[in-house]
Amino acid sequence: MEWIFNAWPWYVGGPLVALIMLTLIYLGKSFGFSSNFRTMCAMAGAGKSCGFFDFDWRAQRWNLLFLLGSIIGGYVSVNYLSDNQVPAISVETIAQLKSMNFESAGTAYVPTEIYGEMSLTNIVLLVVGGLLIGFGTRYAGGCTSGHAISGLSDLQLPSLIAVIGFFIGGLLMVHGLFPLIF
Repeated sequence: MEWIFNAWPWYVGGPLVALIMLTLIYLGKSFGFSSNFRTMCAMAGAGKSCGFFDFDWRAQRWNLLFLLGSIIGGYVSVNYLSDNQVPAISVETIAQLKSMNFESAGTAYVPTEIYGEMSLTNIVLLVVGGLLIGFGTRYAGGCTSGHAISGLSDLQLPSLIAVIGFFIGGLLMVHGLFPLIF
């Protein structure tokens, strides 16, 4: 039973992801979380005023169940299957984060300086970040999971280009913009 409380090894998780992707490809489905937002908007009737949301959302019900299962699974894993919520990060990373005034580095799951108290600055950062992610997802034609897992499994060149862009954008954010913000 101890294996439940530890991270599953790559040789278990990797084949499970591959099996799921092969099954989805066989069934003619594609995986991606951002499409759930479009589906929920269509369910709410947004298709009456915007053509983008005018589609048969019932065909995407399986993806909504996947989203719901992910939320429930995340809750169960955090509250019932985890014994240590602080990720193990290197001493160098902790020192670098502390030099940027993240005193919670190495002692908390998320930076309490950002997610602890909701200040106006934190709310603005989260809203602007969410809008940029939403715009980027729509502009790229899918989210990181959709492109990196489903698109690459389906050997789609646009997904490869998008994933390369995600990595470049992440590197620019972490090494360029993040130090300027904090």
